[in-house]
Amino acid sequence: MKQPFEKVVVQHGSTVLRVARAVLGHADADDAWSDTFLAAMKAYPDLPADANVEAWLVTIAHRKAIDVVRATSRRATPVPDTPDRPSHDHAEGHHRELTEAVAALPTKQRQAVAYHYLAGLPYAEIATLLDSSAAAARRAAADGIAALRRSYTHDTETESADDHR
Repeated sequence: MKQPFEKVVVQHGSTVLRVARAVLGHADADDAWSDTFLAAMKAYPDLPADANVEAWLVTIAHRKAIDVVRATSRRATPVPDTPDRPSHDHAEGHHRELTEAVAALPTKQRQAVAYHYLAGLPYAEIATLLDSSAAAARRAAADGIAALRRSYTHDTETESADDHR
């Protein structure tokens, strides 16, 4: 017997939001999250009882993210004013820098990292989402993590050196 849909939202909502944020960024993630659960709510009654609900939701989120990317590419992107001075809140700064580093990854790497490391999907399922092989999904995730380690480590070392001057 399937659990009530409300419990599905509570159990998997944070995972879907983390994936949406990693793939789309904070600005569009909430809309993609809402669209994901609206679509899921409509389809949930027909979902087999033995289905992997988390993978199913991430698949829906992936499709909603593609819709958002397509819609975003057709409209102008506003640019906020930049602050005069950088923030000295290191915890917030590191989180923001990591988020920016993930956002700077090529699309397949960003998606593979988000789906594997945030949603915990196996590479075979990621391959289906990305229309590739499991080996290609594994390689994209590995390349993405390697790029994050290079850029994030370099950024934090540079910031540390700047702080000591």
